[in-house]
Amino acid sequence: MKPSFIPHADYQTFVRHHLQTSFGPGIVLIHKDWPLAVKLWMTDLSAITTLLVDEYSDRGPEPRDPASLLRSYLILLMTNPGMGLTEWVNELQRTPIYAILSGFQPGDLPGVGTFYDFFHRLWPAVDKNLRPHLQRKRRGKKKGKKKGEKAPATPGRVERLVKWMMRHANKKTTLPADHLFQFFQSHILSVSARLGLLGDLSALSLAGDGTPIVTAAYPRSKPTCECRARGIVDCNHHRLYSQPDCNSGWDSAREKYFHGYHLYMISAADSKHDLPLYPRLHPASRHDAVSLVMSTVEFRQRFTLGTVDKMLLDAAHDAESIYLLLEHQSIEPFIDLNVRSKKNTTSKGPSSIQISPKGIPICPNGNPICPNGNDYKLHRRKWRCTLTCGCTTAKYGRTFYTKTKDDPRLFTKTPRDSEQWKLIYKRRSSIERSNKREKIDYKLESGGHRSTMMWYMRLYSIMICQHIDAWYVSQKEEWDKLRSLICPSVA
Repeated sequence: MKPSFIPHADYQTFVRHHLQTSFGPGIVLIHKDWPLAVKLWMTDLSAITTLLVDEYSDRGPEPRDPASLLRSYLILLMTNPGMGLTEWVNELQRTPIYAILSGFQPGDLPGVGTFYDFFHRLWPAVDKNLRPHLQRKRRGKKKGKKKGEKAPATPGRVERLVKWMMRHANKKTTLPADHLFQFFQSHILSVSARLGLLGDLSALSLAGDGTPIVTAAYPRSKPTCECRARGIVDCNHHRLYSQPDCNSGWDSAREKYFHGYHLYMISAADSKHDLPLYPRLHPASRHDAVSLVMSTVEFRQRFTLGTVDKMLLDAAHDAESIYLLLEHQSIEPFIDLNVRSKKNTTSKGPSSIQISPKGIPICPNGNPICPNGNDYKLHRRKWRCTLTCGCTTAKYGRTFYTKTKDDPRLFTKTPRDSEQWKLIYKRRSSIERSNKREKIDYKLESGGHRSTMMWYMRLYSIMICQHIDAWYVSQKEEWDKLRSLICPSVA
């Protein structure tokens, strides 16, 4: 049977009725419950029913309200993020206030299987993972990473991937998580945008970075052959992996190898609340640069609320092909320079000159040339070597121009040593604060799930909680004035 659409106003009436008239034994609203009640009161989740109506059968018993199930899962993350769904169902029975705020009658609560059925309807794919469980035996990788060292990218892989993405930029690939992002953008991001919490929608600044998600201590798999029983230790037969989308990668912050995912997150850099915009789960071994290429193309194909103007990235993304990709997307890159060599290079163009690894021209006498202004219309920068250097007899001295089109990596549109660059780039750390909120405050890694489907459910739900928190903080004083209209006196 199809679920009945319950408007958000009916949910508010239900909550107000129970909070004002149904207080009895076991139902107590203490001071810390007020922010939780307000966050759910102001968040309209009723559209999730319309989104999933085709996923339900025309026959059978009447299903649970999808909005109430999602609301209940958000309460779990806001109150006990380390708790599992089984224990949460018990918590709803012990604490009726959570059941009321979810939209359930205290004596009529869903079971654990009802929550999982709801999650599966948000995941249109048949399999809960992106890759098949049956895979060839994975070989161990070379170890010996140094302290703080990032996992290296395969030479040429980023460049080949960028060229392929640019050729197929107009071809949108359907992903199982598209249902989640569609709801997230239409009913969560749009609210944050209307409240002005994402920054200037006509010229958005984004920040991107990857972070490890540990799912298990080691990869778990079962053999599909009897080679070991026959005394054959090393065979090439397929194995059955319980987490086929995960593999082993290097965590430079924890300085150890881990098994799980590489989460690449894109956030609104100008947001005062460090709000996330788009998540993508990659295998743990994937490099930040490769993850960015895939994530930014997918995001550009799906994001419809504004225009992206700038992209702020750390030195792990400092590859010339990434600059070309962002320029192709009409995005100005702000990437910290990763000095990989101590040797000078020769500039492109008719007037060739030596360029230092930091992008500073070197005069024939071997001295660095001083900057002498910028031409923002032509995207070029002027350099001047004075007479004291002795490399020329001209009265004005030697001059040289560097153009962005000659080398977009070294000669950026906004010079790296300018105050404007420093002012914009300092907002890159917003992505790290956003990832911290997900991993530390909301305990993302405590999920303990075995499928990519459930990791995406947990991840998107945490992102919704981050936006709801921002809504509440930005309107806290206004909602506190309405406390007496929503619930009785707070204990």
